[in-house]
Amino acid sequence: MARGGYRPGAGRPKKSGSAKSAESQDRAIKKELSAPMEASNFTPLEYMLQVMNDPDNGVDIKLRAASLAAPYVHGRKGEGTGKKDEREARAKTAGAGRFASSPPPLRIVK
Repeated sequence: MARGGYRPGAGRPKKSGSAKSAESQDRAIKKELSAPMEASNFTPLEYMLQVMNDPDNGVDIKLRAASLAAPYVHGRKGEGTGKKDEREARAKTAGAGRFASSPPPLRIVK
């Protein structure tokens, strides 16, 4: 009983699209992204937002620009103020006003 070795039909299936079409798409995307914009004093985020909002660009380029710009525009759900931070802030302000502790007694040393 043989084990291992080549088995016809085994393994990961081949891609249905040809490699030439993927290469041509990559070249087209690079060509459109390398096209000069009106002003060259943009930050990378401003440039990505402008590429994303440009009506002349294709959907693939807009999606790529949007996915690259999203982390800088929108924070993640876990970042920022959470329940623990809110609790700490409320604890700091709870001892203020009417319920504040009195100052310690004065010590006069002669």
